[in-house]
Amino acid sequence: MVINMEIREKVDVCIVGAGHAGCEAALACARLGLETVIFTVSVDSIALMPCNPNVGGSSKGHLVRELDALGGEMGKNIDKTFIQSKMLNVSKGPAVHSLRAQADKAEYSRSMRKVLENQDHLTIKQAEVCELLWEEIEDSEKKATKKIKGLKTFTGAIYECKAVVLCTGTYLKARCLCGEAITYTGPNGLQAANHLTDSLLSMGIEIQRFKTGTPARMDRRSIDFSKMEEQFGDERVIPFSFSTNPEDVQIDQVSCYLTYTNEKTHEIIRNNLDRSPIYAGIIEGTGPRYCPSIEDKVVKFADKERHQVFIEPEGLHTNEMYVGGMSSSLPEDVQLAMYRTVPGLENCKIVRNAYAIEYDCINPKQLYPTLGFKDIEGLYSGGQFNGSSGYEEAAAQGLIAGINAAQFIFGKEELVLDRSEAYIGVLIDDLVTKDNFEPYRMMTSRAEYRLLLRQDNADLRLREKGYQVGLISKEQYDDVIRKKSLIEKEVKRLKNTKIGAAKSNQEFLESHNSSTLKTGTCLAELLCRPELSYDILKELDPEREVLPDDVIEQVEIEIKYEGYIERQLRQVEQFKKMEKKKIPVDLNYDDVPSLRLEARQKLKSFHPVSVGQASRISGVSPADISVLLVYLEQYKRNVENKE
Repeated sequence: MVINMEIREKVDVCIVGAGHAGCEAALACARLGLETVIFTVSVDSIALMPCNPNVGGSSKGHLVRELDALGGEMGKNIDKTFIQSKMLNVSKGPAVHSLRAQADKAEYSRSMRKVLENQDHLTIKQAEVCELLWEEIEDSEKKATKKIKGLKTFTGAIYECKAVVLCTGTYLKARCLCGEAITYTGPNGLQAANHLTDSLLSMGIEIQRFKTGTPARMDRRSIDFSKMEEQFGDERVIPFSFSTNPEDVQIDQVSCYLTYTNEKTHEIIRNNLDRSPIYAGIIEGTGPRYCPSIEDKVVKFADKERHQVFIEPEGLHTNEMYVGGMSSSLPEDVQLAMYRTVPGLENCKIVRNAYAIEYDCINPKQLYPTLGFKDIEGLYSGGQFNGSSGYEEAAAQGLIAGINAAQFIFGKEELVLDRSEAYIGVLIDDLVTKDNFEPYRMMTSRAEYRLLLRQDNADLRLREKGYQVGLISKEQYDDVIRKKSLIEKEVKRLKNTKIGAAKSNQEFLESHNSSTLKTGTCLAELLCRPELSYDILKELDPEREVLPDDVIEQVEIEIKYEGYIERQLRQVEQFKKMEKKKIPVDLNYDDVPSLRLEARQKLKSFHPVSVGQASRISGVSPADISVLLVYLEQYKRNVENKE
């Protein structure tokens, strides 16, 4: 019997790509009750970690905590699959404390895949998406000119849907380079996605070419760890997820190791630069400035005598070790010679060569802060496809894109986090308002309100938003309300509990190298002293209520940094005023008198949604913003008069 039947399915939303962005987007949509299909070129690549298998790190830990507070999965998954965990920057202030965990690479992927496979309303489909289906629309409040209708796979199957989220990562027209050897594959030798780019271009989407890279993997048995510095995890592990029981993450941890390159390493690299695709002009894409290859480090930091190299395990059930800090696209023979100059790697055996990977991605200025395309209704985008780098940045964007695809389908207000609310807000705002000529990486220095946006208070800042969206349960939300109440109550109590200048109190202060009292004070004033802590003050406060550790942490930070926090809150008030001044989507910047030509061009290119966003666009000066504000007032009055 001959069968000639078109495969056509109707679903609510399609997610293209099953990396860290795609997983979060798909889970968000499915958990909100939408029939969701997630497409991947290989089911074995779900939540793959093709570079260093770790989650978190400086500023990235903030993103994971915020993602978890909103109802995402990454924090829960790393808590189940980490093999070493460390809090970074503990010698500095709480604003830059960042959790980082080394993952078991295979287990992380397996665990996330299990979550997806058992999620109601979610279907996994191994297929290459080659075309988006859309129609022209004449009128829309958002002034979009196109509307998503579905997509088509390479095998011809058609999926009709109301929204699509693009999370293609580094797979679009990908090619991997190792010296003169070029393979047209995605990361780890997986199939590239070669057909979707043409469909995107036909829709008028601007595509750009970026690159990233990864170092070699070594056989553990060939490494001499005695020549390296052993790096241990924290004695007391703090979980990423606010839902994880802290006792469940107190495990036996594996060690990582630190070694260094040397002049001999650098000499080999310099002598073979002509064989590097980066310096031979073979690579077209722009690489990440803040995660350079070892070739870039040697060339751009020629005065440095050595560079750090971290040797980190890829998992509990493999001998592969990741060589952090030495990503490269040099030929295999040069790589081996280069690595063998590093102390401890003299006899190393390479399991997987280092390589650079080029891929297609979009210019994110085409997106609203919702991560929806400005000109295409129902099309959203997240992850490295948006011109960013990093698993955490990808996952955060995927969650927001997934939430907003769902909100669009439900006809509800979409979720936008601004710069004063979350690192996720900083990340997305930077992507959609700035010219990004290289893969974007999150850093604490990018967040101007970072004292407010600490990783420790992500639940206090964002749980309510997750609850309003529908990804946080009533029980989880009530827990945060109780936590807030306990914090407020204890701060008030400490400010109202007086301590006199009695001899015993003076002796206590002297014993902790703290100045004695000339008159009575309150416990909160004493807690402000850097040499004193909430725990130390227990002796002066014996009748205090026993509080959870996370509550104590917030109380201590709130009191010690009260002045700085209040100053940032005042700054946020001014910021919010500018964010509330919305710019009509149909505003014609050519009608704004006295606006400089550069500012006019940039504003027409980015189409900012608010005056605040406009003020952060490169090339738009404070004088231009003043002109725009005056014009908007006139515009508003004209509209009101017409009505």
